[in-house]
Amino acid sequence: MDNERLTAELAVKDSSSVVIKIRRKLPDFLQSVKLKYVKLGYGYSCNTATLITLIILFPLILATLVQLTGVDFHAVVSVFTSFNSATGLAGAVLLFFFSGVYFAKRPSPVYLVDFACYKPEDGLKLDNESLVKLLEESSYFEPEMLEFQKRISSRSGLGDETYCPPAIAARPPQLNMKEARAEAELVMFGALDSLFKTTGVRAQEISILIVNCSLFNPTPSLSSMIVNHYKLRPDILSFNLGGMGCSAGIIAIDLAKQLLNANPNSYAVVVSMENITLNWYSGNDRSMLLCNCIFRMGGAAMLLSSKSRDHRRAKYELAHTVRTHKGADDKCFNSVYQREDDKGIVGVSLARELMAVAGDALKTNITTLGPLVLPFSEQLMFFVTLVKRKVFKMKVKPYIPDFKLAFEHFCIHAGGRAVLDAIEKNLDLTEAHMEPSRMTLHRFGNTSSSSLWYELSYVEAKGRVSKGDRVWQIAFGSGFKCNSAVWKALRSIPAGLEGNPWADSIHKYPVKIPV
Repeated sequence: MDNERLTAELAVKDSSSVVIKIRRKLPDFLQSVKLKYVKLGYGYSCNTATLITLIILFPLILATLVQLTGVDFHAVVSVFTSFNSATGLAGAVLLFFFSGVYFAKRPSPVYLVDFACYKPEDGLKLDNESLVKLLEESSYFEPEMLEFQKRISSRSGLGDETYCPPAIAARPPQLNMKEARAEAELVMFGALDSLFKTTGVRAQEISILIVNCSLFNPTPSLSSMIVNHYKLRPDILSFNLGGMGCSAGIIAIDLAKQLLNANPNSYAVVVSMENITLNWYSGNDRSMLLCNCIFRMGGAAMLLSSKSRDHRRAKYELAHTVRTHKGADDKCFNSVYQREDDKGIVGVSLARELMAVAGDALKTNITTLGPLVLPFSEQLMFFVTLVKRKVFKMKVKPYIPDFKLAFEHFCIHAGGRAVLDAIEKNLDLTEAHMEPSRMTLHRFGNTSSSSLWYELSYVEAKGRVSKGDRVWQIAFGSGFKCNSAVWKALRSIPAGLEGNPWADSIHKYPVKIPV
């Protein structure tokens, strides 16, 4: 539960004209780029690309030197051709040996075979009117705090078809461990059943299992619940990531990538979700009430593969993951914090500096990502402007790279309306680029780390994914973190695929969201 706090406008005026406000606007993060993050991005990209570049440029450089120095080219050639056949054979063997070592050490591609998003039953839908009624009947909240939640809900960008777990809809709410486990089973098993059905992969074929859920970490763990339910193999590499917030889904993908590279010819399943039954806040600390207004039930399961034969049937190949962690800074570390209020009720609070923290993390992440994905012309303009500003101290306007040239599709975590507005403005994106995020927020609400997959499902349901398209997923997380994943479509994805959570409603979208 992290950048969801970025999303809501914490400004309420009561009858006594008391105003509590947290800045909604992201800082202009492209005004103060640090060179070390640019260097980090180039460090990621200077491996295979550097080797290929050297192979191509070396003959050109050699020819230029010969021409400039006036060396007799035929004399140079005669030196190389004077070697006997044994020397030539030895050189060829060495060349093939080092080429073999290079290709053997090169990480194998990681494919996203398919993914599935959990779609709850219609009986679990929660419209805004029902939410207000639920808040009123709970008797938890003081009048001022009740009014605050109503205001936030009306401006959140959520529609009337989002979902909440049965425990919260009950009268009175059943906020206990048993109900929290029941919610987790509904979400995880629902998504996994759909994934296994769509891909045809048997549960026993899975070698790696990673589950991320930030605020619900029972014993046995969520990953153990899956192992038990599907009777997974005893040597499975099982991981359970907790407390890492809305960006944990990309962290889980990055972990799966590294494990697949270390375990070739394997399948990995990633399950991303959040559990809200035990995290429904029943206190009256204003900074902890946002999750009641914008968090909703949801989750996703992804099947990744390092098997070369899956190249033909996989939807996407993982191109890049870039992770940014600002936790060394105390201000960043404390910006989203789970604690008890003055009455001993546990909730997640957010600091007034949260938007500044998020902007700084976003700036660092995209600065590192840029050299990996931007066209050379954009990198050159950005780098030249940066050198002018940082090295020569020239007062020139910062050059904002056009990320629309690097990606066809943008999946920005649907944490809330305000942060989506800020990112749209700062990255100069269009309404079409923001459509998957805004419509996901409207239809499913903030489902934490799984929202990125509801957004990609939206793009697929619209039939917009063509072979070669690049998809950028980006999310924030407590700590404070900002993480990105870049996917390349291996084939065109037809609209109307079975199991898509938008199947019954995509014809209604996009909808106009009231201001």
